[in-house]
Amino acid sequence: MHARVAAATTAALLGGAVVILPSSPAHSATGSGGPVVVSHRGASAYAPENTLAAIDRADDMDFRWVENDVQRTKDGVLVVIHDDTLTRTTNVEEVYPRRAPWKVKDFTAKEISRLDAGSWFARRYAGAHVPTLKQYMDRVSRNHQKLVMEIKNPELYPGIERQTLKLLNSAGWLDADHLKNRLIVQSFSPASVRTVHNLRPGVKTALLGTPSVADLSTYAEFTDQINSSYTSISTGYVAAIHAFDGPHGKPLEILTWTVNDTAAARRVAGYDVDGVITNRPDVVRRALSAY
Repeated sequence: MHARVAAATTAALLGGAVVILPSSPAHSATGSGGPVVVSHRGASAYAPENTLAAIDRADDMDFRWVENDVQRTKDGVLVVIHDDTLTRTTNVEEVYPRRAPWKVKDFTAKEISRLDAGSWFARRYAGAHVPTLKQYMDRVSRNHQKLVMEIKNPELYPGIERQTLKLLNSAGWLDADHLKNRLIVQSFSPASVRTVHNLRPGVKTALLGTPSVADLSTYAEFTDQINSSYTSISTGYVAAIHAFDGPHGKPLEILTWTVNDTAAARRVAGYDVDGVITNRPDVVRRALSAY
């Protein structure tokens, strides 16, 4: 075992004991010396999640990185929504009362376009829509933003990885600049992440979750990041992640989620994470600046 890996593994197993390692990664996701701040589902504390309004709000607040969730409609259109049902964030039960259980995959894109995806959040967002991924990418491009894209529930949508990459390519997001600086594709499914890597090895990928340190070497073959809940990590675990090199020859990174308060932001910064995914990017930015 590589000495860097062995030291970090020992730290993780000891619950975060302090170890001396080579200098930590240069936070390449940020282009700076500190953790990047990623607006979760857009600035979702201030606008309805995964809508164009949410990424516009992040843009207004001068946050470059946004995160979203991608699923697929009955007629094969990729849309941006977190849940596999439409009930929590739209008025689907009112518009289509006899269509329970209101799964995204059971509705066409045209049917979903009729739904109000903003009123649940605040009256001023009435009429906001569930965007198609094409609409979303157009807006992110217009805003000159960067994207952490999650492929949701890939087991429900066979072939969604290839379809997503095809759309990204047509939107101009698989050129050298985007691949290097502006795009990360993630999933909770190791198989989905591996598929993305195999189809387009140049794409930066991330596995969501907190896999065991013993499994990190396997995941490092096809993923560049291990993106874990902040409640599940420690200094030692982050060091263990950084000790492995990913498929592009650089140390694995970690973006941790979903951090929404000052104390948690400062705690994970102390773990040396590479990025923080948050509903409240302004709160986290202030906390990290002060830290």
